[in-house]
Amino acid sequence: MNPASLYHKLIGLLATLAGWLRPLFLLIIRLYWGWSFFQTGKGKLMHLDRTADFFASLHIPAPKLNALAAGTTECVGGLLLLLGLGGRVVPVPLIFCLVVAYLTAESDALHAIFSDPDKFTGADPFLFLFAAVIVFIFGPGRLSLDALFFKKAAADK
Repeated sequence: MNPASLYHKLIGLLATLAGWLRPLFLLIIRLYWGWSFFQTGKGKLMHLDRTADFFASLHIPAPKLNALAAGTTECVGGLLLLLGLGGRVVPVPLIFCLVVAYLTAESDALHAIFSDPDKFTGADPFLFLFAAVIVFIFGPGRLSLDALFFKKAAADK
């Protein structure tokens, strides 16, 4: 067997393996980060005055209303993400919240995205943002309520 043929066979096997792992990977991402979003949002809502004071220190307008909106988005969005319900819609408001977090609380990290990428990727919102973008791009996967309720639309291609 020539090297090119062997290489193509290996690539095919790896692609098949990756296809089998995709639903499990997306499930793990959704479970871990969905729960993390829920916990973070719940913390904001349970300590609304403290969160509003923090938002006020960042000069976010209507700090209590925005703290309530961010906490609710993270809490409800996290639960929906965890279940895999609304897999392409739910990440959008979560991504928006995280972009706002970068623009306000982590502006130094945001400005260092190219000059000091470690500062950007080490900021608190980064992994949350990364997880939300993964689910937005790839969908919730086959092991989700979306796939159960809307088989054709949500299933992996």
